[in-house]
Amino acid sequence: MAQRVSASDGGNKKTSRVRVAVRLRPYMLKQDEKDEGPCVRGLNSQNLEIINWRNATETVKYHFDVFHDMQTTQQEVFLSSVKPILPHILQGQNASVFAYGPTGAGKTHTMLGSPDQPGVIPRAVREVFNLVKAKNEDEGWKYSIGMSYLEIYNEKVLDLLSPNSQDLPIREDKDKNILIPGLTHTTISSFSDFDKHFVPATLNRTTASTKLNQRSSRSHAILLIKVVRTQSAAPRRQQTGKLYLVDLAGSEDNRRTGNQGIRLKESGAINLSLFTLSKVVDSLNSGTAIRVPYRDSKLTRLLQDSLGGSAHSVMITNIAPEFKYYFDTFSALNFAAKSKLIVNKPFTRETVAVPVLPVKRAREEHEAGGSGTEPHKKRQKDEKKTQQEGSSPSAHHHSLSEPSVMDRLIALEKLMMSCQDKDRTSMLKDMAQSRKEIQELKEKQREFESKAKLFSQLTGEKSITQQDPVFKNNTAPLQKKQSNATKPRKQQAVVQPLQVSQLQPLQQLAVAKKQSVCVKKKEKKLSDLVESPNGKENMKENTWESQLDTSVLEQSRQKILQVLNTGCLKELKGLQQIGDKKAKLILGWREIHGHFTKVSQRKNSNGDLVLGCILEQHLVCFFSKCTCGC
Repeated sequence: MAQRVSASDGGNKKTSRVRVAVRLRPYMLKQDEKDEGPCVRGLNSQNLEIINWRNATETVKYHFDVFHDMQTTQQEVFLSSVKPILPHILQGQNASVFAYGPTGAGKTHTMLGSPDQPGVIPRAVREVFNLVKAKNEDEGWKYSIGMSYLEIYNEKVLDLLSPNSQDLPIREDKDKNILIPGLTHTTISSFSDFDKHFVPATLNRTTASTKLNQRSSRSHAILLIKVVRTQSAAPRRQQTGKLYLVDLAGSEDNRRTGNQGIRLKESGAINLSLFTLSKVVDSLNSGTAIRVPYRDSKLTRLLQDSLGGSAHSVMITNIAPEFKYYFDTFSALNFAAKSKLIVNKPFTRETVAVPVLPVKRAREEHEAGGSGTEPHKKRQKDEKKTQQEGSSPSAHHHSLSEPSVMDRLIALEKLMMSCQDKDRTSMLKDMAQSRKEIQELKEKQREFESKAKLFSQLTGEKSITQQDPVFKNNTAPLQKKQSNATKPRKQQAVVQPLQVSQLQPLQQLAVAKKQSVCVKKKEKKLSDLVESPNGKENMKENTWESQLDTSVLEQSRQKILQVLNTGCLKELKGLQQIGDKKAKLILGWREIHGHFTKVSQRKNSNGDLVLGCILEQHLVCFFSKCTCGC
């Protein structure tokens, strides 16, 4: 069993600010045709100035951790900016180095370099191997180094070590560590082994030519170096450190790069991810932001540990001296100045393996006689017992008396005893506190055991009292069932359906208006049930009749006639079976022939009632499919 232990770096140092270095690349071919000179000028090793675009006679000054001018070599950039954070990886902490800047500013050259002038990535990996070799093996630690390489192209995470892979998801584990399931992780033992995997994978990265850069990176590349060191002796601690080396794609102005089609889509994805990166930096610097938008882009999701997380971070901002890159350089310097204010909280990722004694299980397997079914059945029985005892109070003391809790405390005590530190008083206090915890656990275990005994006694008394029947059953004993011949026939209940003759449309309106006057029940006749020889039941129908009062009928006719003569389209549509088309037809008739004079009822050839209006010997039917001959 492993336990996660976090520790601050160096005891007193609990936070680490993002270090920002600015590198000014030299002119590509020659100086500007107008001979205007560079738009950026370095003042010293930490300060620089740029011309103010609002007023050419003024300059804007910036202060950073390190400033590298045009004459700075790759070796100097590595020694001053990257090398100081590499020892943290061997202590179980994370570190990240990423290059930022506009397209054509020299980010890929800074990170990868060339065979003659290697960049940050090969120098950092070589330094990690040198640090591992320099560690004395007598310390009792074993080291293993692995690598993963990926790119973010059009918001898709692609594995460069296996080019045939598809878009990979980004996940977060229970300890809030960012991981990518399915990403290839290759163990490397030397720098030549790293070079053998890294060079072919770099060729798989997506690049293209633009007007500003002949070999422009169209994706963000991230190299992960993972160092795991394990203690040989007990308690077998394990520390994991990660180094992220990131080569970001540059922001692009499509008016100057001339991107079209696929290049334009790639440029949009790059600019969107870099814009999200700037939003993350603004949210971290504001201090009042409720949510930091890490999840808005896959780039910021992977850099979550580097910006505001638990890593020692270094950002190398690459800028260009030409005036055509002025606004790109100005925005890159502003972003670097904001990133300098971000504070991370590094800690050591350590797991302690608690020793587990496998003697009991091995003895049980030996007693099983080699049969694989018996231990499995025994395990199932133990699981059933634990499920049955889970509801009782006696099950709680098992959770406290688990061997894992005791073993953790004992292992912690041994670890503190074996540790050699100057501050012995704090160690003794921790030991005393751990002993108190052990004694408290033992006392709680005894209390729960006594409660469990009382509970078992109570349950035993209840079982004894339940043996005497509280209620006596005075019913006769069961007898043999009677045969079908002697069994009396039960009379079955029959529910007779209620049948009501359909009301005419006008009658329904009158009934809804005044039911107590117009509906009269004539007679209710129920016939006795007669069972036919074939088992079917016959019953006589229950007849109902409805009669309408003539005054109510005449009153309803007058109301309908009033609606027909003075009603609007909405009121006409409120009549039964009158739709929009028929209401408009009535309005047309009324405008041509005047008011309606009479409302009548007729039957068509199908026997259905038809409501009509007589106007100067004209009958207008309101029901569709009328065959009354009107």
